[in-house]
Amino acid sequence: MSNQGLERTGKFCGGLIDDINRRKPFYWDDYKEGFNPKVVASTIFMYFACLANAVAFGLLTAVATGGEIGTTEMLIVTAIGGVVFAVLSGQPLTILGGTGPIVIFTGLLYMACKSLEIPFLPTYAWVGLWSGVMLVLCAVTDLSYLMKYFTRFTDEIFAALVAVIFIVEAIKDVYHSFTDPLPGQESVSLDTAFLTLILALGTFVIARNLRSIRNSHYLRWSFREFLADFGPSLAIGAMTLVAVYFGALSAKIDVFGSVWNIGTPEGVGLKTAGVPDSFGPSMDRPWLVDMFSVPAWVWFASIIPAIMATILLYLDQNITTRLVNAPGNKLKKGAGYHLDLLVVGSITLVGSVFGLPWMVAATVHALNHVKSLATTEVVNEGGERRERIKEVRENRVSALLVHLLIGGSLLLLPLVNLIPNAVLFGLFLYMGFATLGGNDFFDRVRLWVTDPALYPKTHYIRKVPMRTIHWFTALQFGGLVSLWVLKTTKIQGFPLGILFPLLIALLVPFRMSLGRFFDEKDLEILDSEESEEVIEQQDLHP
Repeated sequence: MSNQGLERTGKFCGGLIDDINRRKPFYWDDYKEGFNPKVVASTIFMYFACLANAVAFGLLTAVATGGEIGTTEMLIVTAIGGVVFAVLSGQPLTILGGTGPIVIFTGLLYMACKSLEIPFLPTYAWVGLWSGVMLVLCAVTDLSYLMKYFTRFTDEIFAALVAVIFIVEAIKDVYHSFTDPLPGQESVSLDTAFLTLILALGTFVIARNLRSIRNSHYLRWSFREFLADFGPSLAIGAMTLVAVYFGALSAKIDVFGSVWNIGTPEGVGLKTAGVPDSFGPSMDRPWLVDMFSVPAWVWFASIIPAIMATILLYLDQNITTRLVNAPGNKLKKGAGYHLDLLVVGSITLVGSVFGLPWMVAATVHALNHVKSLATTEVVNEGGERRERIKEVRENRVSALLVHLLIGGSLLLLPLVNLIPNAVLFGLFLYMGFATLGGNDFFDRVRLWVTDPALYPKTHYIRKVPMRTIHWFTALQFGGLVSLWVLKTTKIQGFPLGILFPLLIALLVPFRMSLGRFFDEKDLEILDSEESEEVIEQQDLHP
């Protein structure tokens, strides 16, 4: 079921046509399913999550490109690209956004342009244009079928890597509040540092506890559902009010002619998003990039970095979509890998001409979007209580509204600055841990420090020798560490993180080679993407 849509038809646009035919009967139902309180809760939560992602990666992109591409461009492409994807994609539960690897690649391209003494934005536009064309060609020639060779071995490592990046970056940002003074200050303010810590942890704890209240015995079921669904949004609002109470958001906001005074000038100072107060490019330029302002050789030489960009975008997009379509998420309307890749390729092609950042399926946001729309139940597996998805309200409305709201934020840029960075750190921390939850790789890592007498009776523990389980997990852990080391390695100032998509691709033949050292049946069970119900039936009827 998880490989649905990954068949190679051998026909031009064959997979693309199959995707359209598969999803067409459900298109209008996707909008009807959007009229539900759970969709409202998901929309509010994902709006703040996607806004935080756009602001954070927009700021990182500005640093990596010397300010030539920044937060405004990231907000624009997130809004417009997200709306286009929500309306036209095959799997609308996938959320598009900027990612760390894309920022790294963009920074590398900027450094290369500076060393070659050629303008960055026109070169970036050519690279994006070629990459967009290549992605469209991948979509119309069924190349997404290669993803069927990717198994949970690779998917779990990739998901864990992205989740760990979110957690580490959140912790690192809070730590910097204790070591780096605010602009205009000579030393670190402990008041600011501790308030940052309180707001980040407060956001994380409130969101996490409200999510778990769904399975509590207190309050009525409908109210528990409300608190669980709106937990992240309530956490953001509560901690922002705490910041206002301490005067940490001292500002004079002019919105549509109305002036609001927020906080007190003598209050505790906090960093906020720093979004520009007015709408426009990050640098003084027309929106349309002058692509012909570079030498003609650049037009064609850009194909080389475009190949690397295509590999990066192809893997980011398809691995995340595969995780969204995993059987454990109980999605019923079918996948659309080729259609999704066509839409992403088109957005990349058009957006690059305007100097906008590249976007792909964002793993953490997409998985949290699915979970926010899910109805779950707690099951007892060998004495251990686990949360399992019963069904997901599949719709296009939540993703559409999220990106429309982000577009609306462009009209209210001063108000976006009312959200303290510390609250966004807490939201990132929550999303990172929420993504780790339900990852079998992480569950198997915990077995290393768990009393063997208390191991949960999962399907692989019942069927596979513990020695094999531990070795399989250790190899995954080694892959995760290798990806992290490569991401952070530099040689003479040149970051090698751009090569990490190649390492992810190499995990596929590495997984295939494990059959020489382990029993193939054990590997299939550990790598199984079957639902628990199917496995239980196999146990009863071998």
